[in-house]
Parts: sequence; structure tokens; C-alpha cells
Amino acid sequence: MKTTSESASTSEPGIPDVPDIVAYPEEAVRRYRAAGFWSDRTVAQEFRAVADKYPDHAAVLTPDARLTYAELDRRTDRIAIGLRDLGLRPGDPVLLQVTNNLWTVLAWYGLLKAGLVPVATLAQHRRHEIVEIARQAEPVAHLIEPGFRSHDLVALAAEVAREQPSLRWLLTIGTASPPPGAVALETLEAVGRPDDPAVARAVVEEIQKAIPADSLAVFQLSGGTTSIPKLIPRLHAEYWYNSRAYAEAIDMDSTSCFAHLLPLVHNAGIVCGLHSAHSVGGCFALASPEPDQLKSIAGHITHTMMSPPLTSMVTKEPGLLESLDALRVFIWVLGPLPADIVAAFETPSRRIIQMFGMTEGLCLVTPTASPPEIRHHTVGTPISPLDEVRVYAPGTEDSVPPGTQGELCTRGPYTVRGYFRAPERNAEAFTSDGFYRSGDIVVEVPENGLSFYRFEDRIKDLINRGGEKVNAAEIENLLVRHPAVERAAVVAMPDERLGERCCAFIVPKFGAQAPQLGEVQRFLDEIGVAKFKWPERIEACEELPLTNVSKIDKRALRVRITDILAAERPR
Repeated sequence: MKTTSESASTSEPGIPDVPDIVAYPEEAVRRYRAAGFWSDRTVAQEFRAVADKYPDHAAVLTPDARLTYAELDRRTDRIAIGLRDLGLRPGDPVLLQVTNNLWTVLAWYGLLKAGLVPVATLAQHRRHEIVEIARQAEPVAHLIEPGFRSHDLVALAAEVAREQPSLRWLLTIGTASPPPGAVALETLEAVGRPDDPAVARAVVEEIQKAIPADSLAVFQLSGGTTSIPKLIPRLHAEYWYNSRAYAEAIDMDSTSCFAHLLPLVHNAGIVCGLHSAHSVGGCFALASPEPDQLKSIAGHITHTMMSPPLTSMVTKEPGLLESLDALRVFIWVLGPLPADIVAAFETPSRRIIQMFGMTEGLCLVTPTASPPEIRHHTVGTPISPLDEVRVYAPGTEDSVPPGTQGELCTRGPYTVRGYFRAPERNAEAFTSDGFYRSGDIVVEVPENGLSFYRFEDRIKDLINRGGEKVNAAEIENLLVRHPAVERAAVVAMPDERLGERCCAFIVPKFGAQAPQLGEVQRFLDEIGVAKFKWPERIEACEELPLTNVSKIDKRALRVRITDILAAERPR
């Protein structure tokens, strides 16, 4: 696949030679290499170096398995050779639809060692998404987990193969009896040649020598909800550095054990979980978000990332919170940090920090040494000294001062310079000098010479009530202070007179009832909130819907309230 210069990404309409991957400018690459951030090794070579340094350390821990670095290294060598012998070649993309288990980790490194390019789709994706993603990526193989409970991945793979001519192989994990025509990775490992680990290692090293460190490693997916996700090309050098910088920012080392309960095969799972732990010789603990699974590994966990549904599970399940006695760093994601979560989880030996990231690159973290007002009320500061962040007035390239809301725009040593084969989208999503427009509204908060950022909203996540703009995140942050509210999402509901009004979807705390509208309005009145910002309808719910990247699905909530109002309208 061709990599083009940044300047070439603005080629004239009608030119058929559309750029595939927008390259980092040469001057930027020189700076990243001079700083020691970009190495000359691939992800597989970086992993091998860590495995050689810590061969007997635990590399992966699941509820039913434990592998050392040496074991993981040897087994994935054999898988890589099996894939090569099957006919797959370096640079070939492979669709992944797998879940949180040991074989997903084995498959991931086996693919990378074979020089293949994982396309990190989710098992939850259906035909609508996968056919379009396959059209963009042109994969040669589709790796699935046939036992997936939500829908039939075998039938889905057959449908996709009929529509995508590039697909030649169906690969499986997690089954002793793959469907007709499929090849199990377990079989490739078992029968792989050569038998001698040293010879297998040499074969993989030969494959890796031919792969430039600044070439394509992985396709991740954009987190958009209004259209099919765009492909995000992540390169070997920047992808591993992203993980290494994250590990340093959250105080991980070779004694750490990072537990990941969210889906593994997307950017947070790989960068913040698997690769970050492995960049420092630590252990990566993997489980599904179920109490019994978490209990089985709880005593080993030093670091973990938590979302509202996970914290709810931990606090409700008897004894589960107490079993996390080794936990030192609790990383909060997805929304404002409620005071009761701080009270439940933070102790003298355990810090709650926040992180904010995007699949396109930039990651913000609140360091563990930060004061509580920073850790609890901002989403962090950039993890790399060469990250560049600007806060622009939305839709412009005009900076706004600290304390003022604006769009977070960024570029740096692990933030991409363009989506794959998407010149029109790139023209919208990047500034004239290569800053990625995140679409997130933030406020810069200076503190001790650093810039921290407070997340406010998405740009389009505003309610326009008769010309008065209401920031949904602002009201959500206030609602979770109500003693009966666990989580809240505020969206626009259509109104004939004012255009839009505020509707609040509320998840009540365990054992509580969601507050009624009058109670919510009195609560906001008592703390001095302008009346035009008050929700004018409350919808109680057990959970808030999430997108495939675990963000609250505001679009689904807007559709839901629109449908409810339509059903209530007199016929």
C-alpha cells in the first residue's frame, strides 16, 4: 500500500491516483526519532525485545490460563509460520471479529509476526458494518470466533465473502471443529513447521526485517456513529510509542498487571491494555465484564480501566471491591467522575485518575501525583512532550484562551495525519497544518506549568432551545450530583415552538428510584442553574446505550425520545 506525503493528501479532484495513507512529514519524523520516541523496530520486534528481557514474567493472565513472555513468544512464532505456509503474505489485511480470551492475544501477535495487518473490527459488528469495512480494507482473510453468542459469525463471514472478492481464507479461534473451508489457528499452531523454536524464531525475524518501522501495522476504526467507520492506519513506530508513553503516564512497570474488561480488539484495548503492559514487561490480564471472571484475577490487578457499568458491577457484587487489594491505579473513562465513585474506590494506596483518548491518536491522562481537583475534574494532560494541542473556536483555526470552551485539535508523534482512502473526509477532519479536529469541546486548565483539559461536550451535542445553547455535558455533570442519580445523558428532543428542549435519560442508583421532573428542576434551581438549561422531560432507564467504542450513544437516545414523542402525539 502506498504512503503519500502530507502535501499530496490535497490532490485535485478527479485524479484517479487517490492517496492511501497520509504520511507524517519528514521533518516531524526526524524530530520523533531524535527524541527517541520512534524506533526502527516493528511492533513484533518490540515485543520480541521485551520477551527476551523478561522471559519468565507473566505476559498474559486470563481466568483459566497464564502465559510467560517466553511461552507467548514461542507460540505466536508458530502461528505466524502457519499463516505464512497457508499463503498469506506480509501486508495482507485480515478482518478480526473475536472476543476477550487468550486466543485473541495469540492471534494478534501471530498476525503481526507474519507481517499481516489486523483490521480491528468488533465481534458485535454485523453485515451493515463489515461489508463496508471489507470494501475499504480489501482483506484477504476473516478471523472469527464461531461460538460468539450474539449472532452467527460463520454465516456473516459467508455473506461478506460473497460480496468481497479479495477474501480467500476464513480463519477461526475457539473451536475444535471449524466450519467447512475454515482453518483454525489452533491447528496452525499444532502442525506448524519447523518444530525447532530457534528455527521458527529465525523465520519470523526474517519476515520482520523486510517491514519498515514507519509502515502500516494495524487498521483501527473511527468512532463515528452517523456513518460507517473510517479506517485509521496506525504505523509500527508510532503505535508502539503510543503504548509506551501511556504506560509511563500511568506508572506501569515490569511488576504491574493491567486488567482489561472492555473489548480488547479496538484501540483502547490494544494501546492502553495489551501493548502498554507489554511495553514495560508487565502482565496483561484479560477477562469478560462478569463478576466471576473478574474475581478470578482480582488479586493480581495493579491497574485497570473502569467505565460506569463496570464500577456498578464491582460495587454491587459482594466482596468484589475488597478482592482488588493490589489495585494501585484506577483509570476512569466515559463521562464525569461521580463523587460516590471516588469515595468507594480511592484510598491512601489507590489513586483514581482519568484518561481521555481517541483512536486517531492523542491520549490525555491525569498523573497519579496530581492534586485531587485535577485528577477528579479534568481528563488529563498529553502523555508525550511532543504532543501538540490547540483549542480552536469550532470550525476555525483561531485559538481561544484558557478557560474558554473550544474544539480540541491535535497533532503529534502518535496522532494520524489522515484516514485511509478518505481525501474528502481528511479535508474536513484536519486543519491546513495537519492538526486533527477531534470534534470534542474542551476547556484548557493551566496547572503548575502544564495544560490540563476539562471535557465539556461533543461539538454537535448541544441543545438549541429557542436560540439559547445548552451544553449537554454541563447538565449531565450536575445531574450526577443528585443523590439518586447514577448516570445521566442529556439530549435534544424536538419541540414545535422552541425547536428543541432538553430531555434527560437517567439511570438511578442501585435501590433508588429515578427522580421525577419536578424534583430534578428543584435540584437545579437550588444550585443556581439557569432555567433554560433545565431538562423538561425525564426518561428513566436501566442502562445508557453505548456505541461500539463504549461511548454513550446520544444518537440512539435522540431517536428514542423522538419516537416516544411521536407515539404520544394525538392521532
